Amino acid sequence: MEAIQNLLEHRSIRKYKPTPVSLEVLQEILHAGFRASTTGNMQVYSVVVTQDEAKKKELAKFHFNQSMIFQAPVLLTFCADFNRFNKWCRQRNAEPGFDNFLSFFTAAIDALLVAQNVAVAAEDKGLGICYLGTTTYMADEISKFLNLPEAVVPITTLVIGYPDEQPDLTDRLPDAGLIHFEEYNDYTAEQIDEIYTEKEAMALTQKLIEENGLENLAQIFTQKRYSKKDNILFSQSFLRCIEKAGFMNNEN
Repeated sequence: MEAIQNLLEHRSIRKYKPTPVSLEVLQEILHAGFRASTTGNMQVYSVVVTQDEAKKKELAKFHFNQSMIFQAPVLLTFCADFNRFNKWCRQRNAEPGFDNFLSFFTAAIDALLVAQNVAVAAEDKGLGICYLGTTTYMADEISKFLNLPEAVVPITTLVIGYPDEQPDLTDRLPDAGLIHFEEYNDYTAEQIDEIYTEKEAMALTQKLIEENGLENLAQIFTQKRYSKKDNILFSQSFLRCIEKAGFMNNEN
């Protein structure tokens, strides 16, 4: 029951106290992360821990200098990593065949499962967390900065530290709008309206619409937050990073 309650009370924290996270606590939450489910028990992921203030400052440039990066004592970059597994295979006279997109996707899933375990474990220890979506936007630059070798790609980053705020819970769509029993039941126009009614009626939504001079929340998402132009730009950059890491071999 306590675990479920912790999940229901999740908040993204963007303001942190300067209190350091002890090595003991850090190792405990990372160990909990490594107990996450993993494809074939291969554990094809790695975590890069950044605590040095100078390195955090440099790394922040690739995350658009978000203020929480400078405040929080720990940054964790979760990577899809077949490098270690490939080397183990070759040292055992077993030629690996993981230089393809499916293997990248497998490792990315592994990394995300670990990240979420770490997030939950951190919150259980009284820490706050926030995911940085900028990791995939700037994957190539982050890879260079962290000296990631072939077959390693950054997937997501967690900011971790002790909270200096208690924000309200972020709104979520109603459960009924997300669940499909037995098969996918496509949405009618009426159902779409019903699912998004509460989100669109929020005072914050109305404020955003007014500030941006747009007609509705959907336009904020498509024109301001995640425009097609930016999506294509960052998609191309991320695909180049995946290719440079050796994951796009389509030959037999």
